[in-house]
Amino acid sequence: MFDRIRRYAGRLGTATQGRPEGARERRAHNLFEAAAVYVAARAEDDQDRLEEAAAWVSPEALSFGVSELACRAVVALARERDESPAAVARDLLGLPAA
Repeated sequence: MFDRIRRYAGRLGTATQGRPEGARERRAHNLFEAAAVYVAARAEDDQDRLEEAAAWVSPEALSFGVSELACRAVVALARERDESPAAVARDLLGLPAA
């Protein structure tokens, strides 16, 4: 009896759950993953990838993710340059030093 249950349970773990062969598995995307792909696509001028990443999460979540990515990038670049984050941000935007 238990052997029969084990075999059945083993088949459940490997079954395709009725998905057609060759169907692409859809998974939820993290808002930070969406932001990273969105910013990279924008930097590479890849409109298709940009639109794809924008569709992964809500516009509000994408905006938050892009903002967080910008903050982390400025901090990392400031550390690398041994400058303040304000100086780096102004430099990246082409603004005069404060």
